[in-house]
Amino acid sequence: MILMSPPCQPFTRLGLQGDVSDPRTKSFLYILDILPRLQKLPKYLLLENVKGFESSSARSELLRTLATCGFKYQEFLLSPTCLGIPNSRLRYFLIAKLHQEPFSFQAPGQILTRFPDQDLEDLFKDKVIDKVGEASSSLSSEEKNLDPDIGPDCSSKKSLPKGAFLFKLETVKEMERKHDQDNDSSIQMLKDFLEEEDEEMSQYFLPLKSLLRYAFLLDIVKPTCRRSTCFTKGYGHYVEGTGSVLQTAVDVQLESVFKHIEDLPEEEKLMKLSTLKLRYFTPREIANLHGFPLEFGFPDKVTIKQCYRLLGNSLNVPVVAKLISILLG
Repeated sequence: MILMSPPCQPFTRLGLQGDVSDPRTKSFLYILDILPRLQKLPKYLLLENVKGFESSSARSELLRTLATCGFKYQEFLLSPTCLGIPNSRLRYFLIAKLHQEPFSFQAPGQILTRFPDQDLEDLFKDKVIDKVGEASSSLSSEEKNLDPDIGPDCSSKKSLPKGAFLFKLETVKEMERKHDQDNDSSIQMLKDFLEEEDEEMSQYFLPLKSLLRYAFLLDIVKPTCRRSTCFTKGYGHYVEGTGSVLQTAVDVQLESVFKHIEDLPEEEKLMKLSTLKLRYFTPREIANLHGFPLEFGFPDKVTIKQCYRLLGNSLNVPVVAKLISILLG
C-alpha cells in the first residue's frame, strides 16, 4: 500500500495555485512517472490533499496514471463532521485498488462528499459532485466562507432564530450555517473533547492585544457547540483564520458583549471582551478532535508552537481509518 500526502501549497485556494508548475509538485509527478514502470505495482493507494486539488492538472495526471496501471479508484471530499466530530477539516481523498473487482458501491466519475454507507439515498442526490466541472458550484457556499474548510458537510436545515443578532463581521448565511451545525444532534459537542480547566490553562488565554485587534474576526465557540473551524499550523501564533477559540465563561452572552462595542473606548471594550474568558484550544484538545488516541503525546522538548504546527499539518485519524477500511474491504 502507498499512502500519499503531496505538498498542498500548489493547490490551496489562498495560495498562488501553481499546480504542476510549482516546484513542490515535482516529487508527486515523479511518483506518477515511475508508477507504470514498476515491476510490481502496489495493491492499494490512498492520497490526501486540500480542497482545490480536485480541480488541478495534477489530479488529472493522477487519474490518467491510475487508469493506465489498471487501478479502480474513488474520490472523496470529506470533513470529520460526517463522522460526528465537531471540527470542519474538508480534505480531498482518493482510494485506489489494483484488484479487478470494483468497490462495493458504484459512483464512477463522481466525487463523494459522504462515506458510501451513510444515507445512500442522499449520497446520490445532493451529496455527489459530478466530475470536476460541478465541484465549484456544488460547494460554492463553502468557498465563500471566511474559513475555506467550513462547508455544508452534515449540517441540518433549521432556520436562524427570529431576531438573531449579527455581532461580528459575518453574513446572515454564515450565521445560519453556524446555527445549523450547533443544532445537528448527529455531531458531538466540543465538551467531549476538552481537557479539565486548571491553572495551567492560563497560558492559553488570548493576549489582550489580540482581543482588541481581532475581536470581530474570531470564531468563538462554547463547550456545548457542535462545530469548530479548521486548525492550521499557524494556530496559537496567528489569530485570524487559523482555528476557533473557546469561550470558557459559558454564562456570558456574546450579544451582550459585542452589541455597540465598537462605540466604546478601548479600556471599556477590553473589559467587555475579557468577560468571555477566551482561550486557544490546547494541543491535546486538537489531537482529540483529530482522533489521536489518549496515549499519544509529544516529547517534552517540543514547544507548544511546534505542537500546533504539527497538528495543523495532520490528518483526521478516524476519517483516514474509515477510508482504509473501505479500501481493504
